[in-house]
Amino acid sequence: MSKEVKAGEETHELSFFERYLTVWVIICMGIGTGLGFLFPGLDSTLDSIKYAQVSLPIAVALFFMIYPIMVQIDFKKVIQAGKTPRPVGITLFVNWAVKPFTMAFFAWLFMKVIFQPFISPALADQYVAGMILLGIAPCTAMVLVWSYLARGNMGHTLVMVAINSLAMLFLYAPMGKFLLGVANIVVPFTTIAMTVGIYVGLPLVAGYISRKELIRKKGEKWFEDVFLKYTDKVSMVALLFTLVILFVLQGEVILNKPLHVLMIALPLVVQIFAIFFLGYGLSKWGGLDYEDAAPTSMIGASNHFEVAIATATMLFGLSSGAALATVVGVLIEVPIMLTLVRICWNTRDYFSRAPQKVPETFTQ
Repeated sequence: MSKEVKAGEETHELSFFERYLTVWVIICMGIGTGLGFLFPGLDSTLDSIKYAQVSLPIAVALFFMIYPIMVQIDFKKVIQAGKTPRPVGITLFVNWAVKPFTMAFFAWLFMKVIFQPFISPALADQYVAGMILLGIAPCTAMVLVWSYLARGNMGHTLVMVAINSLAMLFLYAPMGKFLLGVANIVVPFTTIAMTVGIYVGLPLVAGYISRKELIRKKGEKWFEDVFLKYTDKVSMVALLFTLVILFVLQGEVILNKPLHVLMIALPLVVQIFAIFFLGYGLSKWGGLDYEDAAPTSMIGASNHFEVAIATATMLFGLSSGAALATVVGVLIEVPIMLTLVRICWNTRDYFSRAPQKVPETFTQ
């Protein structure tokens, strides 16, 4: 992740690691799948390391994935966001009033209608549940990468990360209860609430407290130039480590059911592009400049797959169809979001302002 960037500032060049993120993701998927194939008992061993139905290896990895993002958030910007209500309003509208319901619709359409002859009703329910859990989890972490690559307004992006994190604490559980109930799947309200608390609330609180105390004791310059420098790559490394674990657990299923992976991927791809273009169109209609429009549209398109995976794991198990659906979400998200970054950059002239510098990613 990049260090905190204020709106309008020029960002640094992409590192070798950042430039080839998609390559590292594919490599980690291959490593995880290979380890699961070479060591058949490894998935059971990892699955057994849990407390209160929470996978401890994944919990640790997800904490280190999200904490470096949370510690960068200046919560004073949440208050300042009220001065620019349009991008905040569009983002919240797309994330919570539209996206969950379109995901539920596409999941039902593909799994219950189009692919109905190819999968059992029970498995279709599992896939629908996993996709719904993705659809009600707007991105609060990786969107910082997408906004950074698109040269978006990082101030606005950080504000929406904070607001979405807070919104998820209150809306994810009831939204999941409602939509999964509509899908005829019973979900304990407290289970979803606990999952959000662990995977969003804990790093959010830890990030807020540590940021406040470090700045108070060491100063803001030390915090930005020293502390953030050493946490700069922690989120990405934790993401890659998480992918290895997940593909150890799901690699056999992916190899044995490639057709199912494709069936899950199709509605997810349709959902991502539909939500992106809705957000992008509303941003244009609402008069946003490019730097705000890019992150506004990508926040809704991207998913907080960490929480979705954790919830699916707790509710249905690591080897369930619901967990597989959330893992497929990870599989397709990085290459698709990089495509959306390119679309944003190539259409920047349709908006009132545009960055002056082409991201290095597109000049290689």
